[in-house]
Amino acid sequence: MDRFFQNWADAASTSAGFFWMALWAFVLGYIVSSCIQVFVTEERMQRSMGDAGGKSVLLGTLFGFISSSCSFSALATSKSLFKKGASFVSAVAFLLASTNLVIELGIVISIFLGWQFVVGEYVGGILLILFSWGLIRIIQPKKLIQQARDRLGSSELETLDQAPLSQRLRSPENWAKVGKQYAMEWKMVWKDVTIGFTIAGIVSAFVPDAFFQTLFINTGEGQQSFGFFTLLEHVLVGPLAAFLTFIGSMGNIPLAALLFGKGVSFAGVMAFIFSDLVVFPVLRINAKYYGWKMALFMLFLLLSSLVGASLLLHYGFNLLHLIPRGTGTNMVEQEHFKIDYTFFLNLAFLVLSGVLVYFGFVKGKDTMHHKEMAPKSPALEKTLEVLAFICFGWLSVGMVLHWMV
Repeated sequence: MDRFFQNWADAASTSAGFFWMALWAFVLGYIVSSCIQVFVTEERMQRSMGDAGGKSVLLGTLFGFISSSCSFSALATSKSLFKKGASFVSAVAFLLASTNLVIELGIVISIFLGWQFVVGEYVGGILLILFSWGLIRIIQPKKLIQQARDRLGSSELETLDQAPLSQRLRSPENWAKVGKQYAMEWKMVWKDVTIGFTIAGIVSAFVPDAFFQTLFINTGEGQQSFGFFTLLEHVLVGPLAAFLTFIGSMGNIPLAALLFGKGVSFAGVMAFIFSDLVVFPVLRINAKYYGWKMALFMLFLLLSSLVGASLLLHYGFNLLHLIPRGTGTNMVEQEHFKIDYTFFLNLAFLVLSGVLVYFGFVKGKDTMHHKEMAPKSPALEKTLEVLAFICFGWLSVGMVLHWMV
């Protein structure tokens, strides 16, 4: 029993330490994302994404890059763009870019996994778009696309704000919208982040290495060489593992770092990170938007693309000798709380968070700001909320044990 309480204390301390390490990165990323979403409207995006050519795909990728990393926000925005006339392939490019190429995700990955994985994330995100574009051109699902567009119906374009950007940046009303959007970003992800970081701590403290060696074959500390069929198994099991955690990419990054530390291949870890759009909640939302035929086609499209992209990344990085070596460091034994640059960055960005919330909900309390979200399952959201509060209780008791043990 003493061992259990020690593991509980270690798990809670690790979860809290992970979050402390990443806090400033979350705040910075969501501030940048909120500013862009207020000052760059969907209508401005849609006017540039109306055809299926390379320029439209490139612009869809660019707009996704500067958008929110929340999967549910990305699903709603890509649906809205498609409904307003953007081509299907450019909407898919936007969806993939907004969940794989966003700034905040790269910052968090750099903290937990290092620069090689950041490069892999961005190069892989581009590969995902290229693979999907290629598959769409080969399969030519014109009937499915038209059925999906008919299902959504038509939409009138809103009037654009023609004021110069410099004028819009000086508007207190716009900064109030930024504050509200920033709060909305946290509202969208707090459950995922809480559950994800808690699971990462629990797994690091309680789950033996043998479990990962069974789930991902031929893994282990110091393992660097993997055969093709081993890599294929890893990139297929990666999405399955992501499905079982049912949390978004931002919350999954500590788990990805844990997998890599346990010896899972670079390809398997990248597939795990790329898998936030092939889980059941996303499939259900796509079915609600476009119908089940299109939802299943998108599942095939995205799953095929992430398998191909992950394998290509692994072999490409291996050829260039860029695949990092697992440190084999026990995450439970790392010291997370200390006076260093992370401490001062967290303090600074917490103050900035307070300023934005003040602008949004005190000075701009009468300012209206609404961003469409994908229709979430009430039952799933209630389940996630209950689990998040259970996590808070687990972490609270665990931190007390950490200081007592």
